[in-house]
Amino acid sequence: MTRITGRHERTLAGSEEVSAFVPRPLPPRAPALTIYGQLAERLREAEQALARLDLAGEMIPSIDWFLYAFVRKEAVISSQIEGTQATLVDLLVFEAESEIAPAADVEAVCNHLQALNHARAELAKPRGLPLSMRLLNEAHRQLMQGARGASKQPGEVRRSQNWIGGSRPGNATYVPPPAHLLPALLGDLEKYLHAVDRLPPLVRTGLAHAQFETIHPYLDGNGRIGRLLITLLLEHWGLLRAPLLYLSLFFKRHRAEYYRRLNAVRSEGDWEGWTDFFLDGVATIAGEAVASARELFAVVSADRSRVLARDTTSIAAARLFELLPKHPIVTVAGAVKLIKTTKPTATRAIESLVAADVLVEITGRRRDRSFAYQAYVDRLRIGTDIERA
Repeated sequence: MTRITGRHERTLAGSEEVSAFVPRPLPPRAPALTIYGQLAERLREAEQALARLDLAGEMIPSIDWFLYAFVRKEAVISSQIEGTQATLVDLLVFEAESEIAPAADVEAVCNHLQALNHARAELAKPRGLPLSMRLLNEAHRQLMQGARGASKQPGEVRRSQNWIGGSRPGNATYVPPPAHLLPALLGDLEKYLHAVDRLPPLVRTGLAHAQFETIHPYLDGNGRIGRLLITLLLEHWGLLRAPLLYLSLFFKRHRAEYYRRLNAVRSEGDWEGWTDFFLDGVATIAGEAVASARELFAVVSADRSRVLARDTTSIAAARLFELLPKHPIVTVAGAVKLIKTTKPTATRAIESLVAADVLVEITGRRRDRSFAYQAYVDRLRIGTDIERA
């Protein structure tokens, strides 16, 4: 039996009449979503993989390294899905050379980071905003800062009809609900986030993401806020103690399948297929994140031993090395601030780490040079590069 997950309503988009989809509230009903068989095995694998990732974050002495790195990786990939061309290295270079204004694509990634940091800070405050549409609206306002987002009603639920795919509303791939229905639909979603439900939190996270994408409440930035919602829910519901899961990488790799699964929920009521896909993504990326954390830690440990074994390594160079995982691209000016020293001492510290094959000069310039912790960056950047013509 096909589950009915919503209805269609005729509405105007511009000068065209289109059929917009209006989803039913969560959780899935008639029949209810039941976790058994292959789906139960998927859930077990995903929960165990998340638990291992959470444990890895606790066991490794410097969780801040991985939090810094993985949050940026998620921000870059989530932005790439929406068409930005900024890579992780682009972001790291900008952060190292922050005196210059960012390119538009890098600014979009920085906005994503600000949106996440703002939302997490609010949730952590005793009197901060709860997980709610008001919080997501504030995150959206952060996300849409700058020239690109100024005309997209930053921080506001849309007041007009939007559509996905196609050159015009009449040939769109998907038409979300009409604007006048959004207050009720978003109110239902918010209630679900705080309701008692028999479904496991990880499954509910996947349902909430899909429902948010179906409602598509903003003129722009829906995908990024929808993926940010996953990050917030994993932490809010105690599945991770820090946002270490860069799930956007799975959606990027399987973009066509991602959209197919969402559309199957709307057209066929296939919540089971979507949930299977979502749980597979969580298990896959959590496993890769654990492996990446171990690799990065091993690289730092081996390089630390080599740096400290060199007779020419100064205290300043050793101090700078310890800061590289959170500043994997540095300049002399940046090093002066990081280790609170003079320009000559910072220069010698960088030269010492270059001689130890830790830092590599990446600009080719004679002045205003940048240096990368190349072995660290090369492992971290996997999945974040873009093929450019």
